[in-house]
Amino acid sequence: MDLGAIRRRMALALSVLTAAGLLALAAPAEAHAAAAPCPGRKVRTLPFSTGSVHVYKSGGYVCSVTYAKNPGPRRTMSVSVQARGHRPVVRKGKYRKRTPAVTVYAGQRCVWVKGSVGGGSVSSGWILC
Repeated sequence: MDLGAIRRRMALALSVLTAAGLLALAAPAEAHAAAAPCPGRKVRTLPFSTGSVHVYKSGGYVCSVTYAKNPGPRRTMSVSVQARGHRPVVRKGKYRKRTPAVTVYAGQRCVWVKGSVGGGSVSSGWILC
């Protein structure tokens, strides 16, 4: 093998290693994005004194999560999503940072979203109509 072939192979190996390193650096950001509690795009944020409720929509599904403003010790938190004409789906318990996600199929119907952290709460009224 001549010197030119060796240099080409070394350049190829170096470029593959560089690409692998860049992908390794980009992976944590992608993993964080994939770790979002709800699929779809965020359509509303409903802030209140002790936290906020984030509302996502994907197709006809609406998903919601309540976040504490100051994560810390476990405290009572809740999130609720109700499609018009249906019963609300509620998650309530003691959490540190956020509630588990609640997802409902709303189709083209309006939804009512509620959330609370400790003594603070928010109620959206009918939205996403």
